[in-house]
Amino acid sequence: MVTAADRTSVWLASKPAAGTRRRSEQPTGLDREKITAASVRLLDAEGLAGFSMRRLAADLGVTAMSLYWYVDTKDDLLELALDAALGELPLPPEPGSPANPAPSARSWSDRLRALACGYRRLLAVHPWLPALSAEYPNIGPHARAFDTALMRLLGATGLAAPRRSGAHLAVSRFLHGCGTVRQAPEGDFHFALDLLVAGIEAHARPA
Repeated sequence: MVTAADRTSVWLASKPAAGTRRRSEQPTGLDREKITAASVRLLDAEGLAGFSMRRLAADLGVTAMSLYWYVDTKDDLLELALDAALGELPLPPEPGSPANPAPSARSWSDRLRALACGYRRLLAVHPWLPALSAEYPNIGPHARAFDTALMRLLGATGLAAPRRSGAHLAVSRFLHGCGTVRQAPEGDFHFALDLLVAGIEAHARPA
């Protein structure tokens, strides 16, 4: 039996180059992006319990074996779907970027609240995300972009550098826990978010 510890992340696995496979074997009309998008739609409709390679193939109008031309396992697809969904989350633009040529006039707390509320809305659309986030390593490009944006935001709080990793952990746990719509009513979510912001502010003040 393959456990989570035994699996190799799709982001780390070395896949055979396309040239090593016979072109005649490649299914027409498919690519990894299309399969990933269909996986997200199926997860939205059926949840994790209803997700299978056979059902996904039926939705795409292909055989289940066709999918394995692009991925090795169902776990690969779940990881790809997880990162694709995270890519829907709007991230605060980096200061100096074309989208934000000047440092943002919004306070870090306003930006953190906007990020947290955006994540909550994302979970409302994709309620299967927390379970996959707990199961898989979250090292895809969109997950890394999220972590980078969060660390940049925490850098604006005034927290000393050694404390930012703890703040990152607190914010991440909050988003995956209290941010889940079914676990936290709207009022509780915003109250918990206020407490989180207040805690960061308290530790960021000079002694």
